[in-house]
Amino acid sequence: MHWVFLGIASVFEIVFALSANASKGFTHRWFSVLTFAAAAVAIYFLSLSLQVLDVGVGYAIWTAIGAVGTVIFGVFLFKEKLNLGKVASILAVIVGVIGLKAVSGH
Repeated sequence: MHWVFLGIASVFEIVFALSANASKGFTHRWFSVLTFAAAAVAIYFLSLSLQVLDVGVGYAIWTAIGAVGTVIFGVFLFKEKLNLGKVASILAVIVGVIGLKAVSGH
């Protein structure tokens, strides 16, 4: 279940980042509320996953999935540019996450 909890935490991490952007500096009330709620849910599920996972591995994977997901959704939702450097960096993060999972022993 710890990987499921980490997956849920990662989804809410992406929602947190995207809604923080959409809140426009917390000037849009409902996106601001969503930002705080998503952050709380993300941290709660991260804490559940860290009952089993090493904190360094769990946190690194959580932030990596959040970062990659935010970049991908940013392209579609906010029309952000995707270039070769971003794609290479995303691939490097994905390889790093796979490596962490492979050596974590969980």
